[in-house]
Amino acid sequence: MIDHYRSLFDRHQWLENALCWTVVQPLDEEISVDVLLRRLNGGRDPHRRIMEYPTEEPWSEDLPVLFAFEDERTYGFLEFSYGYALADHILAGLSKASRVWMTTWHTFGGYTILHAADGEIKARMVDFVFAEHRVQQGDSSILADFLPMLDSLESEDYRGKLSAAFAFIERSTGMRLESDWLDVEEAPVIILDNWNEI
Repeated sequence: MIDHYRSLFDRHQWLENALCWTVVQPLDEEISVDVLLRRLNGGRDPHRRIMEYPTEEPWSEDLPVLFAFEDERTYGFLEFSYGYALADHILAGLSKASRVWMTTWHTFGGYTILHAADGEIKARMVDFVFAEHRVQQGDSSILADFLPMLDSLESEDYRGKLSAAFAFIERSTGMRLESDWLDVEEAPVIILDNWNEI
């Protein structure tokens, strides 16, 4: 799995600068992608549009721009413009009757992975790429299998560690981000315009 994401980051190197990958597994069949998008956008329907060149245009928005993916009642949301991390209250709302995993980073760092369920953040690890600076919060058993993945890599293998975060989320959810999903033009995107208002 790590090798899959190494290849993805090699092909789409811009993702190493900033992203937020959130995977949601609803436990209630009534929860649709539209419900999740409203929760992501602070309770309001987000703006949807078609971008001609979505991997090149989102920086003009100055707001989180997402791709949304679905695979067997599991939803992946990739924020690929600035690495806007979802606020804890948004993650808690997403995790009501759902399991949520998120990893995020941006140009200035912020390498975070977390898990939320039952309306609360259950576990978080900050600065996971730096063994000497990692900070864990919450139930450490939730991320226990992530640590051996990180520690099996060379200390400066940052691409490997970013890949490990995606691989760990895939192993936990079954949701794989495919490289060809990002090779799109004239593609639908979601722009969150109320995500940090509440």
